[in-house]
This record gives sequence, C-alpha cells and structure tokens, in this order.
Amino acid sequence: MCGWVIRSSEIYFSLVYDWMKQELMNQPVIQADETPLKENRDGRSTGSTSYMWVYMTGEHDSGGDKVILYDYQKTRGTDHLWDFLSSYTGVLVFDGYQSYHTFSEEKKLISAGYWAHCRRRFANAVKAAGKELEEKQLYNSIAYQALTRIAAIYKLDGSWKDRSSGYRLAHRQQILKPLVEDYFRWVKEQIRDYSVPMKSETGEGLSYSVSQEPYLRAFLDNGDIPLDNSACERAIRPFCVGRKNWNVIDTVAGAQASAIAYSIA
Repeated sequence: MCGWVIRSSEIYFSLVYDWMKQELMNQPVIQADETPLKENRDGRSTGSTSYMWVYMTGEHDSGGDKVILYDYQKTRGTDHLWDFLSSYTGVLVFDGYQSYHTFSEEKKLISAGYWAHCRRRFANAVKAAGKELEEKQLYNSIAYQALTRIAAIYKLDGSWKDRSSGYRLAHRQQILKPLVEDYFRWVKEQIRDYSVPMKSETGEGLSYSVSQEPYLRAFLDNGDIPLDNSACERAIRPFCVGRKNWNVIDTVAGAQASAIAYSIA
C-alpha cells in the first residue's frame, strides 16, 4: 500500500502539486512555517530529525481557493527556502526563525512578523503570575498591560477581517498605527527602566517585540498581511496529528509522497 501511494504520488499527484505551486507563487502573500519529524532511512542514523515545511496563501487572500503545500526537507536551512521560493516576489509571513530573515533579506522580499509570539510570552507570564499575585497586582503587571495593548490591536483588526484589502489598509493607517506606535514606545520604556529580568517570560516578550519591530509593523502598510501566522500553524496541524500516530517516516520517498498527499488533501 505504501508503494502504491509513493508511486502514484511520483507519477500523478506530483503534477497536481506542481500546478498548485505555480498558483501559490502568484499570490501577494505567502505564509510559511515548519515542524520536525523523525525519519529512518535517509542516509543518516535511524530516527534523525527532518522537517516538513508548509507554505500557504495569505489568510486575507480572497482571490480563490486556498493553496497549502507541504515540502519535506532534511534540515531547516535557508537553502530550502531558496529552492522552493526562488521565483517568488511578494510578501513572506513567518515567525522569528533566522533562516526566514536571511532568505527575505537576500531575496529582497517584504517580511512580516508574528504578533502571536509576543502575545504568547506575555500570556505565559500572566498565567504563571495569576497563581501568586492578587487580582489588582496582576492587572498592574507589565505582562498584563502588554496583553491588553496587543488585545486592542487584535480586536480592531479582527473587526475588519471580512473587509477589502483597501479598507483594512486605510483603517490600519488611521486607527491602528497610533496604537502600534504607542505599544513600541511603551515597550522600550519598560526595557529602559530595567524593572523586568530579560530572561523572564515578560522580558522575552519585551525583547522579542523590539527585535522584531520592523516585521511586526509590516501589516500596517499592506491590507493583505495578517497580524500573525496562526493560519499556517493551523494548516500544519493535520500533519502533526498524523505524526502522533505513525511517529516515524521510513524513507525519503515516503516523506515526499506524504508532503504531496497532505497538500492535496
């Protein structure tokens, strides 16, 4: 059965995959992510870590059906991005992983960041502090204040989700830009005050915000850019669920066939 799937993927399904990739390269925004997997027979020791990359049309794209493509690779190297996205000229949305930054800078692509990563660190801090602090102390904490500011940005932008790209852009410039400016001003003030250990969850949220500031601001200048990469994380979830069942992929051919089959499914 595995042989049938692999052979059919090589002969037939790969043609559909290639067509989907051509469609994806024409999109104004591509979102990207990756997840690890174990593989037995790829020339390395058994159970070595490989990666399944995922690329998809932008969350706000309304031009047609969504395209979600899985791409199996042995590593997380920048060279895989060059192989897959060599013809792409639009906007790339990703997390803070350095390979994406390196590729985008070399390719001169517009890079967009991931507000959910800021929010996640502060949410972790609030969750941990909630067991120790009184309610008033919690509300006055830097992590809670950061979450409140980010939540306001998400709420406003979410209210324009079903609007046109032009509408979102205009309202982001008029309404959201002052909130974003104020957020980064406030973050830098907290860092200057040295009141938060930089290795804490709150400190990491603050430092992440500053280090990723140009990428986190990118959505303000383009109505097609989503606030975060959560849609891509959801797109890769079916593969992660399957991975819990089969644990290890046996061969490179099987991994490549899985990438094609998951993309079409």
